[in-house]
Amino acid sequence: MDKTSFAGKAAALSAVAMLTLLDQITKILAADRLADGPFVIIPGVFELRYLENRGAAFGMLQNQRIFFLVLTVVFLAVITYIYLRIPADRKYLPLRILSIIVTAGAIGNFIDRLVLVYVRDFLYFSLIDFPIFNVADIYVTVSAFVFFVLVLVYYKDSDLEFLSEKKDNE
Repeated sequence: MDKTSFAGKAAALSAVAMLTLLDQITKILAADRLADGPFVIIPGVFELRYLENRGAAFGMLQNQRIFFLVLTVVFLAVITYIYLRIPADRKYLPLRILSIIVTAGAIGNFIDRLVLVYVRDFLYFSLIDFPIFNVADIYVTVSAFVFFVLVLVYYKDSDLEFLSEKKDNE
């Protein structure tokens, strides 16, 4: 029997769609409203500043669009595989939620790269001169960090055995 019900899968897909839509709306607004220059929220600390990023985090690997598109497809396949294997127990709800959020982030930036050839970034912490980022980046980074913490302090190795077990229909 499948570990996730149809209703659970539909809810997960809806959540991914809603989070991705939120990311895309913020990017559209940023491109439209920040074209004339940055908007300072907290002087010397935080501002909205539009940037078209043709690379990855911190601008690395500039103009490697095909690489990022392929990498995202592979990543989404792996995350989907993991999500479908996560037991339906309440104990694993955090992993399900993190999988949904990281998927939305990956899809949000994938859409930008596929349609525009670049990713729209607009959140900038000027206080520490942190690279400009977007909502999808927040989804991916925070999800990865929380997942890492959960694996270190909450889940035991035996809790994650579902990743290596054969499913009944395999």
